[in-house]
Amino acid sequence: MFGNHPSRRQFVVGAGVAGALSAMPSVVRAQGGGSAIRPFKVAIPAAEIQAMQRRIAETRWADAQPASDDGQGVRRQTLEPLMRYWARGYDWRKVEARLNALPMFMTEIDGLDVHFIHVRSRHDNAMPMILTHGWPGSILEFLGVIDPLTNPTAHGGTAEDAFHLVIPSIPGFGFSAKPTVLGWGSDHIGRAWAMLMQRLGYDRYVSQGGDCGSVISQRMALQHVPGLIGIHLNMPAVVPADIAKILAAGDPAPASLSAKERGAFDQLEAFYRDNSAYAAMMNTRPQTIGYSLVDSPVGMAAWMYEKIAQWTYSGGQPERVLGRDAILDDISLYWLTATGASAARIYWEDHSNNFNTRGIIDLPVAVSVFPGEIFRAPRSWAERCYKNLFYFHEAGNGGHFAAWEQPALFAEEVRAAFRPLR
Repeated sequence: MFGNHPSRRQFVVGAGVAGALSAMPSVVRAQGGGSAIRPFKVAIPAAEIQAMQRRIAETRWADAQPASDDGQGVRRQTLEPLMRYWARGYDWRKVEARLNALPMFMTEIDGLDVHFIHVRSRHDNAMPMILTHGWPGSILEFLGVIDPLTNPTAHGGTAEDAFHLVIPSIPGFGFSAKPTVLGWGSDHIGRAWAMLMQRLGYDRYVSQGGDCGSVISQRMALQHVPGLIGIHLNMPAVVPADIAKILAAGDPAPASLSAKERGAFDQLEAFYRDNSAYAAMMNTRPQTIGYSLVDSPVGMAAWMYEKIAQWTYSGGQPERVLGRDAILDDISLYWLTATGASAARIYWEDHSNNFNTRGIIDLPVAVSVFPGEIFRAPRSWAERCYKNLFYFHEAGNGGHFAAWEQPALFAEEVRAAFRPLR
């Protein structure tokens, strides 16, 4: 479904208006254009779903690894039952219906169609907030937090806790168009998000993100994009330059580190040693790995599942906290939109380490550290990076995909974080 393979996917845009993708699936065709905000619905043709199921069933499996753990990667005995269910029992239409029940839109920014969910709170004084996902996540990470954040009185909060939510798909991910020119890195996306918020009439707003969304939120703050008054991060990029240099060289930890700093150092050292090969590949050769990611559903699923398993606070069993359907919803979104390669390219565009500090941010910054994060950022490092760190809290549950894993707890963190800025 990439390159020479024309796509038959259809995305319904507007009231009863069908917009078919062109033969190059990097462009979403729809009525309107320019600065217009166009209603959006998704309807994947049954033939596309059947083709996905057939390709899963026809997988030529790698032999089972001799290792007794996942030290060589996702074990066949873990992946094969999930893939069997994906082919025979999983129902994409359920998540499609959840998405279509939400107000979804498309608009063109800098020549690229951007897809987004926009849910306004019924509370008049709600704070506008843009939420940005990461890789291998998607807008689906945030479905469980929409009602708690827009309708807080039904979830233990007050009317003063309410948010208007804008949840865009990063260019190259999901239903947003795929960039066909270079330059769509996090700086550009941050400026595009500011343009989106202005287009929606929000001249004072906050930004929240983890993973790629954390990078984009921080770039927005560093660029002082119009209207942004503060950011909340659940994966802060705070590793100081001197520590980053030591980690890159493979040198031992400095004796001067505090206990929490040493814990973060050890986590990062283990990550770089054992689990960072995927990032090196996407940083340097996203196109090479991309052919596999858009041609083999099981190959793409293994590439994504490994990180979902490692980065959830689940002991390597993400089904325990997300459920297998939610995992397959996310994987199916990548497959059915053929975005395995285009999503990987944001790593190449940024070509930098998402944990290292990128400059001193002077806008208000709030940080929530979840126990299952890739590394648990210590407050001392955050204070060196953020001049106006007004909220820092270590949560009791959740991992890298905090909103996806623990929506109620995530909503509480975001409410608490932004109360001082209201």
